[in-house]
Amino acid sequence: MATEIFVNLPTSDLERAKAFYAGLGWRINENFTDENAACVIIDERLYLMILTRDFFATFTDKPIADPHTSLQVETAFSRDSRAEVDAILERAVAAGGTEHREAQDYGFMYSRNFEDPDGNLFSALWMDPVAAEKGPEAFMAQQGQQEAGA
Repeated sequence: MATEIFVNLPTSDLERAKAFYAGLGWRINENFTDENAACVIIDERLYLMILTRDFFATFTDKPIADPHTSLQVETAFSRDSRAEVDAILERAVAAGGTEHREAQDYGFMYSRNFEDPDGNLFSALWMDPVAAEKGPEAFMAQQGQQEAGA
């Protein structure tokens, strides 16, 4: 059974948010977009629902955190290569986002973090296929064997 994931995020400026996510190369699904919300298609079964703060508040009795000052969630997604990780970070900055921290390179995994203009945090990452399949320890052991044989 297929599962779709919708990540709901607040925005203080829906038009700015739509422009930002379109700048990343993601598409806006106009069928689920109005003056209160925008559906952003990241991938085939992965979506963001960008909601105005007032509309977001109708879904909960809890206060809506300000993502500039509080972190509730970091939305992480994979890319097929280190170059694709770097490219999405460059697009995020060009579209009005900010780099949250320097690149994190662990050998078996590489990530770049950025914030959208509302302060929502994202992490784009690439993981070596061996590490993804067998775990980081297997990757490190493979690297050690390759270095010893070189």
